[in-house]
Amino acid sequence: MDKEKVEQLKIQMQQWLNEAQEFINHISPVQLYTAVGVVLFSFILLLIIRLFKRTTSNTIVLAGLSGSGKTYLFYQLRDGSAHQGTVTSMEPNEDNFILHSEEDKKGKLRPVHVVDVPGHSRLRPKLDEFLPQAAGVVFVVDSVEFLPNCRPASEYLYEILTKASVVKKKVPVLLLCNKVDKVTAHTAEFIRKQLEKEIDKLRTSRTAISDADISNEYTLGVPGEPFAFSQCHNRIIVAEASGLTGEISQLEKFIRENVKP
Repeated sequence: MDKEKVEQLKIQMQQWLNEAQEFINHISPVQLYTAVGVVLFSFILLLIIRLFKRTTSNTIVLAGLSGSGKTYLFYQLRDGSAHQGTVTSMEPNEDNFILHSEEDKKGKLRPVHVVDVPGHSRLRPKLDEFLPQAAGVVFVVDSVEFLPNCRPASEYLYEILTKASVVKKKVPVLLLCNKVDKVTAHTAEFIRKQLEKEIDKLRTSRTAISDADISNEYTLGVPGEPFAFSQCHNRIIVAEASGLTGEISQLEKFIRENVKP
């Protein structure tokens, strides 16, 4: 009985092959080539889309001077609380997670890889490990203690904005003015203008590639004009936050704009 079924199946398959052959014979070569071309194009397009999705970065780098509140922000993003953010980081804090404000959508959104890079000058080289894979950089500024730290903050930001890994990929940068809940905090507009002035001074004293600063391969701004963030190759956004109170909506918006679900 089994042999009979096998024979019937062979006969049926042969009939299908004959019908397919007859159908192909009735199609003109142009139509046949067109059909094959459409199938190949669709296959290649799907392959490119899959590869693009796999290679699109989900890394957000938190950078800034020590004491600016990066670690507070890290834990607010992940846990919705700053309970562990009181100690200055000596090693990068990094984790993959769904933003705490999006916990109800878990499983539907893409996790974010957030890296909190220590702000101490001796530990900043660690930044170079993460910048090449960054989908966005958040440069955190202490709005309260801004004036005493304006120069070092400007130097650090200058280094980031002239990195080849940032310029070539046009990595967006969020200039995040933290601790705005404090009465003595400076406004985001004031901080932006002061940083632009300091960076303008810096670029006149530095060259794109020199023996003293060989890691920086790009100049900032337009020659002969005062520097402004709008002149940068990549997008620079200025926003406010409070890591202590958990007001980080503008930070979360920046992250989701650059790490798609």
